[in-house]
Amino acid sequence: MISGRRGDRGFVPQILLVPAVLALALLVVPLAALVGRVEWATLWRDVTSPDALSALGLSLLTGLSATVVCLLLGVPLALAIARAGARTAAVLRAAVTVPLVLPPMVGGVALLFLFGRTGWLGPALAEIGIRVPFTTAAVVLAQTFVALPFLVLALEGALRTTGVGYEQAAAALGAGRWRILWRVTLPLATPGLIAGTVLCFARAVGEFGATALFAGNAPGVTQTMPLAIYTAFNGAGVSQGTAVGLSLLLLITAVAVLLLVRAWRPGVAGVR
Repeated sequence: MISGRRGDRGFVPQILLVPAVLALALLVVPLAALVGRVEWATLWRDVTSPDALSALGLSLLTGLSATVVCLLLGVPLALAIARAGARTAAVLRAAVTVPLVLPPMVGGVALLFLFGRTGWLGPALAEIGIRVPFTTAAVVLAQTFVALPFLVLALEGALRTTGVGYEQAAAALGAGRWRILWRVTLPLATPGLIAGTVLCFARAVGEFGATALFAGNAPGVTQTMPLAIYTAFNGAGVSQGTAVGLSLLLLITAVAVLLLVRAWRPGVAGVR
């Protein structure tokens, strides 16, 4: 007779634990090596140096700005996908997913071909005195491009899970579309909205490839934390001690994001 406890764990061959442990080590050990290289005695001085504070402040400012843009644009898009027909939703979802599977560098090239001097919109913007590439605005656009799918997909999944039953009940009671949206639809999808927003912000702060190509690496203007770290390990900009300190900050941010997402994920508290 098989015990309930053993049955709950399934019947996977135990030999597979060996590659599983190796896979976990491949993910965790490099991060441990990073933490081991931190100069704790000078950590505070490293991360509060003028160059580090400039990169950190710019990352937070542009990351928050990109998150706001993602909320303004992504919430309506998620609603459109969640309430669209199956075929339309599949096409829209595929279009949203493309930036997730593209190399970030390709995103940077695409943005440059759109907003650059010879791009589709570049000449028209130049005529009214607007230059987008290699500015702080370019950083926000690059971050938005790579982060928007995280918000849209997380919220769209939550909206599909809640369905339209409560919305139909509210409409039957006389509520208007905007009232239903603010009082029924979005509150029911709050866990997905929060999780998507947090993931969106974390992805924006950690963006490197698209930013490097489309916005450049000018200290104080477009040099975010990932770019400052890359520059340091290529012998310029901030010191390597500062780069390691900033890497630790990004690691802490990633862990905090995972904890927040888990806290807001629907049904997590009841799962054992």
